[in-house]
Amino acid sequence: MRIAFFTETFLPKVDGIVTRLCHTITHLQQDGHQVLIFAPEGGLTDYHGAEVHGVSAFPLPLYPELKLALPRPSIGEALSRFKPDLVHVVNPAVLGVAGLFFSKFQRIPLVASYHTHLPHYLKYYGLGMLEGLLWELLKAGHNQAVLNLCTSNAMVEELGHQGIQHLALWQRGVDIDTFQPHLASAQMRNLLSQGHPQAPLLLYVGRLSAEKEIDRIKLVLKAIPEARLALVGDGPHRQELEKHFANTPTYFAGYMSGTTLASAFASADCFLFPSRTETLGLVLLEAMAAGCPVVAARSGGIPDIVQDGVNGYLFDPSHEAGLVEATQRLLNNPQEREVLRQNARHEAEAWGWAAATRQLQTYYQAVIAQQSQIIPTSSSSSVTLLPK
Repeated sequence: MRIAFFTETFLPKVDGIVTRLCHTITHLQQDGHQVLIFAPEGGLTDYHGAEVHGVSAFPLPLYPELKLALPRPSIGEALSRFKPDLVHVVNPAVLGVAGLFFSKFQRIPLVASYHTHLPHYLKYYGLGMLEGLLWELLKAGHNQAVLNLCTSNAMVEELGHQGIQHLALWQRGVDIDTFQPHLASAQMRNLLSQGHPQAPLLLYVGRLSAEKEIDRIKLVLKAIPEARLALVGDGPHRQELEKHFANTPTYFAGYMSGTTLASAFASADCFLFPSRTETLGLVLLEAMAAGCPVVAARSGGIPDIVQDGVNGYLFDPSHEAGLVEATQRLLNNPQEREVLRQNARHEAEAWGWAAATRQLQTYYQAVIAQQSQIIPTSSSSSVTLLPK
């Protein structure tokens, strides 16, 4: 197959979407498929043998790490030269509109996937009144696709409730070879705890942004004053968080990746994830693969991954003390923590990227086969739903 991806984010930016996309592209290329990537310009022209067509972009004012790349005719020209069997638009927003338009214009089967819960982000930036409008725009875009993929059952249900059609689950994946418990390191623990390796070590990994609700972890530090906190990552909310956590035992570690990040996970006692806006939470799977017990909000796609009391703890995000109580329970029960650690690794081992990509290829083949049987008419553009 020849597959053209349109994505609003790509390397050098690193997040859960980019991680999934990179592993997907790598496995597709290894399986003999050809891939073309349309993304905001970031200096890359090639990724694992796949051409990257960079589109000039400008930073989003509220979120400078994100770049907006506007559709332009050169995209259609590059798409025509590539002659894809299928277009896959990842989080259709701005650049994704080009994927929607040119796939229709050139009569190429279209798949879209939903990864970022943008309507729920708005309230964290004082734009909550636009949530209904954004859902209408998302519905208009996603309903152009033959198939809409979600990364958790909760998102399949919510998007269906919002009127988005042709939904299916794209199973989760994690790099179980990179993220492993044996990478626990005394040196890494000493770094993250800033010279206090005997103290309980709490960890957060991900974007430092308002919607992640990282500020709630301060209550945990107040309740467990002997604990240390390491925040791995960066983002637009970093300065506010540095002020918020001033005079607390908090270390801002910046970005980490690869085995360095895996070592950070494996060296911590507890991974805290207070976000209520996750469509899945890939970083949770990475923590679990590294054997780091997790405490996460019972919200969005997170319960798809974390079974409360089995491979981690879930807390009610509407209960102010929920995060604190769950963390205290984890730290106060070392034997139970060890069971959670082992169960977390066992859960992660079931979700390698190769299997997730094989499932995706099956979806692609079904979409292409289904579209080849459709004769367009002026009176109808509807398609038969694929099985969920």
